[in-house]
Amino acid sequence: MSTTTTSNTTRPNSPTTDTTSIVTGQGRKLHRRKGRVEPIYYLFLLPTLVIFTLAITVPAVMGIFFSFTDSIGIGEWSFSGLTNYIAMFSDPAILQSYLFTFGFSIATVITVNVIAFLLAVGLTSRIRFKTGLRTIFVIPMVISGIIIAYVFNFLFSNSLPAAGAAAGIPWLETSLLANPDLAWVAIVIVTAWQAVPGALLIYIAGLLSVPSEVYEAASIDGASRTQQLTRITIPLVAGYVVINVILGFKGFLNAYDIIVGLTNGGPGTSTRSVAMTIIAGFNGGDYAYQMANATIFFIVAVLISLLQLSLTRGRNTL
Repeated sequence: MSTTTTSNTTRPNSPTTDTTSIVTGQGRKLHRRKGRVEPIYYLFLLPTLVIFTLAITVPAVMGIFFSFTDSIGIGEWSFSGLTNYIAMFSDPAILQSYLFTFGFSIATVITVNVIAFLLAVGLTSRIRFKTGLRTIFVIPMVISGIIIAYVFNFLFSNSLPAAGAAAGIPWLETSLLANPDLAWVAIVIVTAWQAVPGALLIYIAGLLSVPSEVYEAASIDGASRTQQLTRITIPLVAGYVVINVILGFKGFLNAYDIIVGLTNGGPGTSTRSVAMTIIAGFNGGDYAYQMANATIFFIVAVLISLLQLSLTRGRNTL
């Protein structure tokens, strides 16, 4: 009797055994699928990888290679070693372009972030028509930089001098773009006008992520608006400030279209950026020399990117 019971309990066709077998089998299949990448994913990745390699990686490697030659872009060439790199570090035109680019980037980053943060604070407060105002303030972000530059070029060259003459303001009667000492100010103004909306959106997202209970508790404790701003808002959105500063600085280092539309690097070469210097060299037959310049500039951009990663690591939870 006992033998029969044991046989019925352990027989292969038992529902319990079948169920266990099915669950075990599914578990093994899920485990195998979790540890294996489907080939179809590589098929979708392949076109992007090929295009990126042909459009970015291969030209970059070729450019770095030719930076060690005397090539003019076409024709015969020969190796020159580090000659181009040594020469560029003593070239006043290149040093001036780096000085202008970094100075302009720092000034623009400060201007953009101060204005964008103050606007974000205002547009997240309890004011009327704030949704419509947000839409208006982000319009410059969708306009081409070269179009913005040509419009402001007309304003700085014609409208403002005419207004200065009519109002009897001597320093405004002359275009800022014609002044070697003040042309960079006009470039900062126009670049900031276009860049503020992007930073504004990031700051609005950061301010909206701060719990309202924090401000309610601070109000109960008697904190003023200024104290709430300096001791609550700014510390809680510090991560967003870092992101805006690093991304903005990286973007302004590559400034080109707005400068071309406003001053074309002038007066003289006082507002020529690194990007403009590199492209002008390509057009002037200094291909290998400017490729050395571009390689150094690429290294600078990589170092700034690494700085960004180190400063923003762990802040994605804000």
